[in-house]
Parts: sequence; C-alpha cells; structure tokens
Amino acid sequence: MSTLGEFEPKRPDSYDVSWCPGCGNFPLRDALASAFKKLNLKPTDIAIVSGIGQAAKIVHYINTHGFHSLHGRAIPIASALKASNPNLVVIAEGGDGDMYSEGGNHFLHGIRRNSDITVIIHNNQIYGLTKGQGSPTTMIGQHTTTQPFGVFEEPLNAIALAIVLNASFVARAYVGNKDYTADIIAQAINHKGFAVVELFQPCVSFNKVNTYQWYSEHTYIMQNHDPKNKILALQKALENDPMPLGVFYINNKKTFEENLMCYKQDNTPLFKRSTQIDKIKHFIDENF
Repeated sequence: MSTLGEFEPKRPDSYDVSWCPGCGNFPLRDALASAFKKLNLKPTDIAIVSGIGQAAKIVHYINTHGFHSLHGRAIPIASALKASNPNLVVIAEGGDGDMYSEGGNHFLHGIRRNSDITVIIHNNQIYGLTKGQGSPTTMIGQHTTTQPFGVFEEPLNAIALAIVLNASFVARAYVGNKDYTADIIAQAINHKGFAVVELFQPCVSFNKVNTYQWYSEHTYIMQNHDPKNKILALQKALENDPMPLGVFYINNKKTFEENLMCYKQDNTPLFKRSTQIDKIKHFIDENF
C-alpha cells in the first residue's frame, strides 16, 4: 500500500489486503485520502459506510470512522448517521452491483431524500467478489462466468438516472487519473446535499474488457460544461463512447437534515442532546 499519512489504516490485520494486485480500488482509496487532505479533514471528522463487495472493504484500509454493513444498505445507514450528527462528513461506498442492484431502491430514494452525504460508486462493470458475474453496468455482448453466451440486458446508465431524478450533485471520474478523481471527490464532499460520484475502476482479475487502457481510450474530461443546465447534463450523460468525465449536474436545494423538525430551532446533533424522560412520559400520557 502507498502511504496515506494519518489516513493509514490502524486496525489489526489492516495490511492483509484482499484486493488483487493492480485492483482499481487502490488508486480509488488513495484519491479518497487525497481528497480528505485537500479539505483539511481529520480521520475523526469522517464516517464511511459501505455495503458488501470488494469495494465495500475500503473501510478496513483507511483510517476514519467506518461501518461495513449489509449488501446494498450503505445509503440508508449513512443517511441515518448524518441525521443524528450533521457535523460529520458522511460517505456511503459500494460497487456497481452493491449500489445499483441490491441497493438500487435505496439509490433512488436516497436521491429523493437528499441527505447531505457523498455516495461513491466503484464501477468496474462486473461483480468482482463473486468472481466475474455480470453486474448492472456490464456491457451488452460481454461474456462473463455466468453469462457465457454474452450479456443481453441493457446496462444501467446511473448518471442519466440521477440527473432525471433531480439529484443534487452528479459526477463521474476514472481512477487512472488520481488527481482529477481526488478533485471530483472533494467537490462532492463540499457540496451540500446528496452527491453521486461514479468512479470507473478496473477489475484486473474478472473483467478483461474494461481495463485501464480501455477506460483511457473510451473516456474524456468535459470542458466548459455548465452543470446547472439539466438538459445539457442529460445529453452528456447519454454519450456512451467516449464517455464524459466531470461534474454533470448541480441542483442546489434544501437537504434532508435542514427539513427535519429537530433542527429547526436547535443545531445541536441528536447524539449530544440529553434524554428528556419527563417530556416523553408527558407526551405518552397525553396521547395514548
């Protein structure tokens, strides 16, 4: 592993990494730590919640608060965490299968809810943990371990979907360019609202099609794009070869936390408030 400074993992056995040599999760993790440093964040300022899969193991390999949860469940847990402590930088992470398939329902409704969290999707266009099954983003015609005659299902365009749903922030990057990826992640963390960041990252063991070279040849960084223009953002999202990278769409609006009654008159995080048993008892007596 490269040096991450204060974000170097501290847990016992953290160096027993289960990612394959060359895995795209390594540069992604480094870009994430670089974004934290760029924003002058401390490990105690941050909580990362992950689902299941190789991508989800990132909480073991970076020194922040971390919670390795269930398949597809990172977003609701991250939302609850942010609601209980709005001062915390909260990040939900998972792979394309975890976030778009098992967690697809939460992805849709997380966008609608607009919690002030950053959602990072490691998109390697395959299920890596289970050894090469087609995922929601695997390309049509690609042969996999469970689709030996080729994938025929339409791949999910999550960027276009997020824009259509009026997501607050929608971006995509490629981990082969770590500095650019770190900058996109930093922008997403700084954004107030539900920030979707899809990151292309090769699976070197189980996807021999979408390699580092393939992503370099089939992506480009958008120039002079206006992320406030929804129609232009959607047009960019529908381009598929080469695929655009950058911030597609920004839609500033009130967050879930700002709409909660408990924070209308008092910004104190819920976990710092004392339990007022007398008021609860009075409410129960009056209403039940």
